[in-house]
Amino acid sequence: MTFWTIKLLFTIDLQDFKANPVSNNTRKAVRFKLQISNLFFKMGQNSNLEISSNSPKYRFKYAPLPIINITWTHLVTIYGIYLILSGHIYWKTIIFSWIYGFCGQIGVHGGAHRLWSHKSYKAKLPLVLVLVWWQTISGQNSIYEWARDHRVHHANTETDADPHNAKRGLFFSHIGWLMVRKHVDVIAAGKKMDLSDLEDDPVIMFQYRHYKILATIFTFGGPILFTWYFFGESLFNSWVMVVVRYVLSLHGTFLVNSWAHWYGTRPYDKNINPSESIFTSVFSGGEGWHNYHHTFPWDYKTGELGGHRFSTTTMFIDACAKLGLVYGRKSVSGEVVKKRMQRTGDGSS
Repeated sequence: MTFWTIKLLFTIDLQDFKANPVSNNTRKAVRFKLQISNLFFKMGQNSNLEISSNSPKYRFKYAPLPIINITWTHLVTIYGIYLILSGHIYWKTIIFSWIYGFCGQIGVHGGAHRLWSHKSYKAKLPLVLVLVWWQTISGQNSIYEWARDHRVHHANTETDADPHNAKRGLFFSHIGWLMVRKHVDVIAAGKKMDLSDLEDDPVIMFQYRHYKILATIFTFGGPILFTWYFFGESLFNSWVMVVVRYVLSLHGTFLVNSWAHWYGTRPYDKNINPSESIFTSVFSGGEGWHNYHHTFPWDYKTGELGGHRFSTTTMFIDACAKLGLVYGRKSVSGEVVKKRMQRTGDGSS
């Protein structure tokens, strides 16, 4: 994707495009950009936006370094997939990368998300340390920053204060939000968010203070040296596989922000964008039952009735509970779920 394609995607404010003053040429130009942008993502209810002259248009501020990093890591990932398919990567390296990536996924979804963002269960110190380690593997910022942004997302879903506001388009909510500076409303909401529980946690704050060093070791350097030393993989191929794992794991998480806010059923609350997406659940370890999650965010399962349906994260938490490492799991009774479905659901199941 070229810089100009990225620029085109962000030139249009997908939530409330407004220009002042508005000339006929401006209207024609905007409509042309709207038509072209549909080649990249479906704009849904925003495809028939009216242009108003009552208030100024919000303008994206590009973040050059993230754009460069996202571009080169994806190019390396494409090359890495070629190396895998052509047999140039040892099978031991591939298996290790998958397992290591799986641990990172559990660290994000079971740790940063369900444990620290929503406090949906409690964990004993040994598991806390493991989850902090595994979350660091993912390279998705520190737990403190991850949980802050996620709490802001839930409190301000689909508004300007939502870090990955889905009303700005599928591309923006998936990865584009990382290519621009945060909206001022996002920053303001983050400053107002109560994070005292995280700030009082010495383990979380240790990771926050030393995140760059920890990420250098556990996200990148460690696995590169491991596959090189123990499997005899070349340093270059080891580096490529680390990038592949990193990028693919990012997309597994980003699908929850994008696809699960655009496509699927809404059996629990038809009035919100988050939806039930099997596709997202398969690739994210069970985070795709998103209409349920936004309706009952405190449920540790993030899905209905305790079924594990593609939810490796829920399976992991339940297994840890049997080992005595997890306690205080919060859930919603079937009766409460049923009444909510009858009251606000779209009739699907």
